[in-house]
Amino acid sequence: MEYPAELHYTQSHEWIRFESDGTATVGITAYAQDHLGELVYVELPTTGTELSQGSACAVVESTKAASDVYAPLSGEVVAVNEALTDAPQTVNESPYGEGWLFRLRPRDDGERAKLIDAAAYGAVVESQS
Repeated sequence: MEYPAELHYTQSHEWIRFESDGTATVGITAYAQDHLGELVYVELPTTGTELSQGSACAVVESTKAASDVYAPLSGEVVAVNEALTDAPQTVNESPYGEGWLFRLRPRDDGERAKLIDAAAYGAVVESQS
């Protein structure tokens, strides 16, 4: 399983990429989508929604289960991946690329310290396997 080194991760299997414009892109990891199976539905937060770090903010549903997605940071949702409405399987096909879920404008830089790097995330996955 791959865990791109340029991303940050949560123990609840979300990834986050900090963009040059100050926003952050969020998705679920390859490990998460693999365990869920083929996604058939994605419920995304509404643009303008204020999220708190750790709060449930989206839902991904497969033929096996539904799972909450948690906000890796507090902030305002500034964009959602509308393409997933018609093609939720894109998350399975490209979890770190076209399968991103939403973008937010982080509020609290101090919360970044709670995120983990790829090596630490790999250890989390190993402990759960």
